Amino acid sequence: MLRIIIADDHPIVRVGQKVVIEASGKCKVVGEANGPDELLALVARTPCDVIVTDFAMPGDQQADGYGLLGLLHRQFPKVPVIVVTMFANVATLRTALAHGARAVVAKSASARELPQALQTVVQGRTFISESLRAQLDLAGLGQPTQAPQLSGKEQEVVRMLASGMTVSQIAARVNRSISTISKQKSTAMHRLCISTDVDLFAYARDAGMVP
Repeated sequence: MLRIIIADDHPIVRVGQKVVIEASGKCKVVGEANGPDELLALVARTPCDVIVTDFAMPGDQQADGYGLLGLLHRQFPKVPVIVVTMFANVATLRTALAHGARAVVAKSASARELPQALQTVVQGRTFISESLRAQLDLAGLGQPTQAPQLSGKEQEVVRMLASGMTVSQIAARVNRSISTISKQKSTAMHRLCISTDVDLFAYARDAGMVP
């Protein structure tokens, strides 16, 4: 029987995941965590075969987002990690896989896809949510494990946008034209395969660009 540790800062989500995971009778949830600090401590003391985690969780000491994935990968390299996220876009997928995740599952489809992801990762393969595979096909990206690369100026613009500044305010701050800042924002979103400001801000937060 597969031993699973789950982590999410919403108890109701953990309840649902536990029901889905244990429904087949082949998996057992052996521990639950409500944040990155608790998750890392739990995995250190509780043997498990797979970690299922959200990565947009508040933490006191340990890193969140992609930093958490990196820590899990370095400290527990033999334990595959499945990321379950509401921000299911290509940027999240590519960066999560580049930081050591073995699967990315959209929360909207987790009840159907989570059991598939569990079986896939224990076989040593990578699982990608169906909605994300469709986005990859549309974007024409053949190698989803390669993290998207932004230029220094694009990173600066994304960070300032995510901190609450407008395009006009950023232009005034860095002494560039509004059209230049708008173009850098658009280019960054295109590189990340992100189409909405909400997803852009979520990416910036999870990538550690803003607190």
